[in-house]
Amino acid sequence: MAVPEQLKDYLLRLADADGLLSLSAVKAAAEKFSLTLKEIEQVVLENGLFPERYQRQREIFGNLGQLRLLQARVAIIGCGGLGGSIFAMLVRLGVGHLLVIDPDFFVESNLNRQSLATVDNLKSFKAEAAREWGRAVNPAIHVEALNQVFQSPEAEAQLKNCDLVFDALDSIPARLELAALCARHGKMLIHGAVAGWYGQVIPVPPGSQKMDHIYPQSSRPDGDTDAAMGVEAVIGNLAPTVNAIAAFQVAKGVEFLVDADLEADLSGCFIDMSGPELERLR
Repeated sequence: MAVPEQLKDYLLRLADADGLLSLSAVKAAAEKFSLTLKEIEQVVLENGLFPERYQRQREIFGNLGQLRLLQARVAIIGCGGLGGSIFAMLVRLGVGHLLVIDPDFFVESNLNRQSLATVDNLKSFKAEAAREWGRAVNPAIHVEALNQVFQSPEAEAQLKNCDLVFDALDSIPARLELAALCARHGKMLIHGAVAGWYGQVIPVPPGSQKMDHIYPQSSRPDGDTDAAMGVEAVIGNLAPTVNAIAAFQVAKGVEFLVDADLEADLSGCFIDMSGPELERLR
């Protein structure tokens, strides 16, 4: 995008002494120069300034890291417990394009742990609720909602354009199918699963056999819906575990997106929240 010098000068005048641009300043610049908020944030970051909303991330990511987040395209498959929490964190971090895929809608039993579920949006599609929440919290990013399964032709076509995929599914066969799809299209997958006080997180690069090690053939269900959901169908899920696992997934994903030139740590972990104890998974 060609950036007029008038825009750069305008942004410099609006920035405070620390080079921070308030949300109102970003909105004013977008209106004056007929650009989107995302386009203004990109110009801000490319010219050594920083959006004030991300001030507490400045020393961690720097301008280049924050710009990489803004330019990233990330898919979240499943927008329930794990997916809703992952989505909320990515929105606040400033990931520029989020693709949310989930055919399901909220029910009352979701209210104990799913961060996007409210008493007012029961029976609403989860993906659409995520899109509306994302617009309210961070209008600079783009949220795309698909109320369908990730195996659909449209969903798979959109996944091909993503830099990273988060697995927030609740079915073992679906997780394995998603891993195969990501491998087929050369996409990094961040797998997560929860059950009661326990959970696991592991990055799965294209071509990795990690999912086969986690879910060996002998343990895979055969037509039983509860068995397909694994142990979580028996012992249930809790908000603390869901949010802890989601946070680990996001941390691994952000590391991958920001440190594009570095060798990311691809080990995972098994977490016992009743301890808590961490066990590394490789």
